[in-house]
Amino acid sequence: MSTQSTFTPLGHPRRVILLGSTGSVGTQGLDVIAQAPELFSVAALAGGYNLKLLAEQAVAVRAEVVGCAAEDASGLAAAIAAAAEAAGVKNFHPELVAGKHAATQIAGYAQADVVLNGITGAIGLEPTLSGLKAGHLMALANKESLIIGGQVVMAAAQAGQIAPVDSEHSALAQALRSGSSDEVAKLIVTASGGPFFGYTREQLDQVTPAQALAHPTWDMGRVITTNSATMVNKALEIIEAHLLFDVPLEKIEPVVHRQSIVHSMVEFIDGSVIAQASPPDMRLPIALGMNWPHRVAGAATPCDFSTAASWTFEPLDGEVFTAVKLAKQAASTSGTHMAVYNAVNEVAVDAFHEGRIRFTDIVDSIERALDSYQAPSGELSAELVLETDQWARSYASEFIKEMA
Repeated sequence: MSTQSTFTPLGHPRRVILLGSTGSVGTQGLDVIAQAPELFSVAALAGGYNLKLLAEQAVAVRAEVVGCAAEDASGLAAAIAAAAEAAGVKNFHPELVAGKHAATQIAGYAQADVVLNGITGAIGLEPTLSGLKAGHLMALANKESLIIGGQVVMAAAQAGQIAPVDSEHSALAQALRSGSSDEVAKLIVTASGGPFFGYTREQLDQVTPAQALAHPTWDMGRVITTNSATMVNKALEIIEAHLLFDVPLEKIEPVVHRQSIVHSMVEFIDGSVIAQASPPDMRLPIALGMNWPHRVAGAATPCDFSTAASWTFEPLDGEVFTAVKLAKQAASTSGTHMAVYNAVNEVAVDAFHEGRIRFTDIVDSIERALDSYQAPSGELSAELVLETDQWARSYASEFIKEMA
């Protein structure tokens, strides 16, 4: 990944499109923008079905374009009118976009500089490609864009056009600026270990949905929190790092760091290891992603070295948590195997929380689907990736139904 940027220089406000504005990344992105009006302004917002919050956000930032996932814009229009009246704002009439392609359309809005893609899931792929095609800097928190469509996305991106927002990849991007690409020996991706660090396979069999959502450090949504518990999230991040930084999979390793202060590290060929450390606060990588490669003053609180603290690092038990090994095998097999991995995981996570399968069945389902999948021949494209995603969801739904 290049550390050079061809986008708006520091000191000139960047116009930001926020995708998934009502989610965790989107709301924190709006907080960063509000704290640094000299650097950022909002051009457009795209949300899901929380129309009340989306409307309140749109009125607060005077977004020019607002989109939602609902089939038509009538509900959004009514919500914006109500929010404007409550705020005492008159004559606010943004352009409205609705439907399943709303985020994709908004990502390509020409009057912008940056897209913060905070959408969760495979539906974030097409908006990512749309924003890249429009020439915007892509502050990417939607890891699925790279997981399922990695080669397609990287082929569409200009040098320096993707700025990672995941804390681990932001850390790697920062550390990599300490040396040239041929001086990199290894990427070390840290993991909190989730709520089940040290568990045996037998103990994992008995895990409940409530236990899986009790993450020790981060407050995240259901899918990502469960992924952290299974180590699927770390597996996806390793594949993402491989694609973003063009480092071979065998040179990317996970390590368990329970304190979640060191967000990742880069080992160089001379034995030096460069780590990025900060208290867990997503506003830092969000701010850096939107303003890449420049930092935003006061984005987050730094570590306090006047107070005694211990940072520990331990190996991941790959025999109990097999998600990382499966992901490396899948990514090495074809350009669509990771689309199967990701899709089956999402279906299995839902089934687990609905009480239809055990916790350990999540990763077992991924392995079963990968064993059954034969990648088609032909040119890799976004259409093929999305077709594979749908096949995998259907396949997983059927065999999980038989398991229940």
